[in-house]
Amino acid sequence: MTYVYADQTAVLGPLSTYAEPHAYDLCEEHSERLSAPRGWDVLRLARDPASEGPTSDDLLALADAVREAGRPVAPLRVAPAEETGRETTRRGHLRVLSSE
Repeated sequence: MTYVYADQTAVLGPLSTYAEPHAYDLCEEHSERLSAPRGWDVLRLARDPASEGPTSDDLLALADAVREAGRPVAPLRVAPAEETGRETTRRGHLRVLSSE
């Protein structure tokens, strides 16, 4: 939702894809109950049914995540005994420590 002060109009449309300082995301219940100041119009933009499903960006992000998870991880060193924990492998920011 955003206001167009010059036209005295409140505009309701789809959720924002990025933060805008003068736009507000409303849940469905509140967007249906919205009322504007006296003398103002409320313009409700119809949803595009094609935009309801996943976008190509969503599908590409999912494919990238699957590819990343499927990459083989080379085991790292086994930590020397004098260290407090024994690291056996690492994957990203996660480490596997031996319990011995």
